[in-house]
Amino acid sequence: MYKKILVPMALDHGISPHTLEIAKALSVEGAEIVALHVYEMPQGSVSAYLDKDVVAEGFRAARTLLREKVSGLEGVQAEIVKGHTARTVIDFATQNKFDCIVIGSHEPGVSDYFLGSTASRVVRHAPCAVHVHRGL
Repeated sequence: MYKKILVPMALDHGISPHTLEIAKALSVEGAEIVALHVYEMPQGSVSAYLDKDVVAEGFRAARTLLREKVSGLEGVQAEIVKGHTARTVIDFATQNKFDCIVIGSHEPGVSDYFLGSTASRVVRHAPCAVHVHRGL
């Protein structure tokens, strides 16, 4: 059982109730569970065409949605950070000394074998145990 569990959450995939439930099942009494959303900023030339207020509002909306998803869940803390999803999850887990990551994943497709999905990158590079939940 784990004392400090990180649950990365993509807010639009609908898998978070399952991964949070798994985290609770894997935790010891009094464990810290952190639901993390990584907000990816617009890349390259795209950012030149976006109003900074629009980007800031997107971040605020994501933070609100994350808080709504974890409201009422005892022992679950919501965190949102900016960055590249896989790399940021790995860095966050390392810096905060998590002993387990519970992450959702879709069924791998051909592109995953060339590029790698977020879950597969986290599995390969995480500093701790990783439990992967396959979406249906």
